[in-house]
Amino acid sequence: MRSEGGRRRGEGRRLAAAACLVLLAACGTDEPLPVGPGEPDTEQPVSAATESGSLDAELRGYLAAQGYSGRVASTLESRLGRPVDRGLANLGRMLWFDRILGLNGDNACAGCHSPTNGFGDTQSIAIGIDNNGIVGPDRRGPRNQRRTPMAINTTFYPTLMWNSRFRSLSGDPFDNTAGFLFPAPEGASLSHLPHLLAAQAFIPPTERTEAAGFHFPGTNDDIRREVLRRLNGIGRYRRLFGRAFATVRAGGAITFDNVGQAIAEFEFSLVFADAPIDRYARGDTRALTESQKRGAVLFFGRAGCVRCHAVSGRSNEMYSDFDQHVIGVPQLAPLATNVAFDGPGANEDFGLEQVTGDPVDRYRFRTSPLRNVALQPTFMHNGAFVRLEDALRYHLDPARHASEYRSSALAADLRGSLGPIAPVLAHLDPALRAPVTVTEPELSDLVAFVGEGLLDPAARPARLRHLVPEVLPSGAPSLTFEFR
Repeated sequence: MRSEGGRRRGEGRRLAAAACLVLLAACGTDEPLPVGPGEPDTEQPVSAATESGSLDAELRGYLAAQGYSGRVASTLESRLGRPVDRGLANLGRMLWFDRILGLNGDNACAGCHSPTNGFGDTQSIAIGIDNNGIVGPDRRGPRNQRRTPMAINTTFYPTLMWNSRFRSLSGDPFDNTAGFLFPAPEGASLSHLPHLLAAQAFIPPTERTEAAGFHFPGTNDDIRREVLRRLNGIGRYRRLFGRAFATVRAGGAITFDNVGQAIAEFEFSLVFADAPIDRYARGDTRALTESQKRGAVLFFGRAGCVRCHAVSGRSNEMYSDFDQHVIGVPQLAPLATNVAFDGPGANEDFGLEQVTGDPVDRYRFRTSPLRNVALQPTFMHNGAFVRLEDALRYHLDPARHASEYRSSALAADLRGSLGPIAPVLAHLDPALRAPVTVTEPELSDLVAFVGEGLLDPAARPARLRHLVPEVLPSGAPSLTFEFR
C-alpha cells in the first residue's frame, strides 16, 4: 500500500501542476511547461528517482513560468554601464562605518545596517542615537519605530524603506529619467543623481532619531552642510575624495553628491544573489536539497507566496513585488522610544499612510524582499517574530494567529501591551484572508527553502567581518560589533 506521506506528496504534485497551468494562463501562453506527469493512479510504489525527477520537473516549470534566470547578480555591470569602482566603494565603506555622518556623534550607518546580520538590523526595532556603542544583541538605547531592513542587494530595489518613501518613478533604480520621488522637503530634487541609492544616501544623516540627534538646529540642508564642513576639515577624507573625484583633487570642496555616490558605490559592492535557488535555475539540480525543492514548489505554487514575494518584472528576482500590503502584523510599541507612534494610544504604526496621508494606506508596508532572510535575527517590519518558522506560519493565516500572538520572545522593552490588532485585520490584504493549509512537514520544507534556499553563503557574517575598518579616516573610535 502507498503511505499517507506518498498520497500527500502525490496530491501536492497534482495541485502544483494545476497551479502552474494557472500561471501559464495568466502569462497568456498555451505552451505546456514540464510540470511532471503527476502521481500515477495505481497503488504501485514510486521510486525515489521518479519522485525526485517529478519534483525537479515541477520546480523547473514554475521557474520557467516566472522567467526566473538565477543570474540577476551578473547584470550589475551592464546596468551600471561600467564595473564597480573599488576605490570609490572603499571610500563609501569608510563613510558607512564612520560616525562622522551623524551629528549626534554616536551612530553610523553600520550601527543599524550591520555586517553581523547581512548589513541589516541586530534588533527587532532599531536603536539609533543615544546607543551604547555596541552593534549586536547587547545594543541598548531608545528605539525607533521599525526594524532596519538589510542593505545588501538594495542595488536592485525600485523602492526603499518599509513605506517605500524613496522610489524611482521609472520602476528601475538605475534609471533617473522619470525622476526619484522623496517626501518633502526633498521631493524630486535628487533626481539628477545616477542611481536611487546615491539619492537615498542624502537622507540618513538628516534623520534626527537615527543620526543627527535633536540638538543641532536647522533644516536637512543645514545638517548636510555641517556634515560636509566636518568632512572637508579632515585631511585623510579630502585625500580619499580627491582620488575619486577630479573636482576635489583640483582643490574643490567635497559635496554631498560626492558622499552619496561613494556610499552608493559601496552598496553596489554588496550584491549577494547567488543562492542555491539561483544555481538550481542555472542548471545545477543538486544545488537545492529535496526539502528545499519541495518548499520551493509550495512557495511558487499552492502556498501562493510568490504573489507578493515576486521574482518577475521590476522585482529583479528579489522576492518582493515592492508594493505595499496589510499583512496583519501585531503592533509593538517600545517602552523607551524617541519616535511618536500613531493612534490614540500612541502604540500603532500607520505605515504608508504616514507618507501619503490617505487612511486607505493605513497599516500598509512594502513586501519584504526575502533574499538572505536567514541572516535576520527577527522578522516583519517591527521584528515581531524571532523565528522564521513562526513568521511563515503567521503569514498562512494571520486572522487566526493574531489572537495567539505573544511578545514573550522579544527583548524586555518590547514585551509591553500590544497595539490594537482588530483595525489591522480589518484592512487585511485580500490575498491573505483565505487561510493556506499546510502540514507540519510542508511548513518545514517551506522554511528550508526560504531560509537556506535563498541564502548566498558569501553573505554570512564570517565572510563580511573583514569589511569593518581597522582605522577610520576621522580618527573616531569604531563601534563594537558582536560577531557570533
